[in-house]
Amino acid sequence: MTMISDPRLLDQAADRLMRAQRSRTPCEPVRDLLGEDDVAAAYRVQDLIAQQRLAAGARVVGRKIGLTAPAVQAQLGVDQPDSGVLFDDMRVAGDEPVPAGLLLQPKIEAEVAFVLRADLDHEAPDLAAVRSAIDYAVAALEIVDSRIRGWASSGLFVLGSRRIAMSRFEPADVAMSMTVDATQCSAGSGADCMGDPLVAVQWLARTCALHGSPLRAGEVVLSGALGPMVTVSPGALVRADLSELGPVSARVAGR
Repeated sequence: MTMISDPRLLDQAADRLMRAQRSRTPCEPVRDLLGEDDVAAAYRVQDLIAQQRLAAGARVVGRKIGLTAPAVQAQLGVDQPDSGVLFDDMRVAGDEPVPAGLLLQPKIEAEVAFVLRADLDHEAPDLAAVRSAIDYAVAALEIVDSRIRGWASSGLFVLGSRRIAMSRFEPADVAMSMTVDATQCSAGSGADCMGDPLVAVQWLARTCALHGSPLRAGEVVLSGALGPMVTVSPGALVRADLSELGPVSARVAGR
């Protein structure tokens, strides 16, 4: 594996992705700059983009785990999860339309979200420590988007209104059903997210701690899809029901 160390190539990759966002036109993959397998370089590019967002006034409110469900991995042809950052302007209230004009190629998936009450800054937390650090769980929709043509990364997110304490909740047992315009389009369970969404959070905590940006109290964690992601069009009404977490819904604004 060839590792990228030339900062000019990292800057070029970040610039290509930011130009795609500004122009609302998906770009080609940046593997011509970073290579096929240099995961560390890809995260360094993500850091460059995050730094630009922070300099422009955005605020980090959480993290997300992607590519956790086998169904989603099969959709994109990958075999491991990835992670990203949630900014304050990525959250959409449940009673607000999802602004379609911000999105390049939107898809949607249902997840269990967690809100942390304590830092998770250990490089090898056990599941008991992960559970103890969580304040509550809530149903979530992630509106997946990507600056790269034909891919899926992150865009916006919606949280449900029902908060469940971890003492009353086993994430692996969640059953999920999602509809678009009242037609069922995706289904799955907590066990479809790396066997247990808590395992996904454990993976994220370790990854972030090793990367030098540990999970912090108060952050939202989107733990990953429970079933296949679905393409959505302007005007679509999406609803997911997640067992005792209840419903979460979003309407995509028309053009």
